[in-house]
Amino acid sequence: MTPALPPEDRATLLAPLGETGWAAVPGRDAIRKIWAFGSFSQAWGFMSRAALSAEKLNHHPEWSNRYNIVDVTLITHDCNGLSKLDIDLATAMDRFAGSAEVKRDHGEPISCLCEVRATRQA
Repeated sequence: MTPALPPEDRATLLAPLGETGWAAVPGRDAIRKIWAFGSFSQAWGFMSRAALSAEKLNHHPEWSNRYNIVDVTLITHDCNGLSKLDIDLATAMDRFAGSAEVKRDHGEPISCLCEVRATRQA
C-alpha cells in the first residue's frame, strides 16, 4: 500500500504545485488542474506523454479530454488521498504541458476550441 503524504511534506511539496495551477479538490484529498492546449493534437500529445509517465510510476490519473481541454485529478486510491506519487506525476505533467493555458477557475464552464468556433459561426 502506498503511504499518504505526511503532513510535514504537504506544505513544502504542494505549495509549488499550487503556484502552477494545481488546486485542492473540494471534499477529497486530491489535486486538480485543467489545461487548454492550442489544438486537439497538442492535447493528445500531452496525454500520451503523461500516460507513459503514469505507467512507469504505476500511478494513473483521473482525467478527461474534450478537444483541446485536458482536466486531470490526482489522488492515490491505495491511501484514499495524496501521496508522493501524485506529486511526482503532477510535476511531470507540468513539464509535458509546455505553454498550454492553465484554467485556474474550476467552477466556471470551460469551452473547448470547437465550441468556441461553433459559437462564432452562429
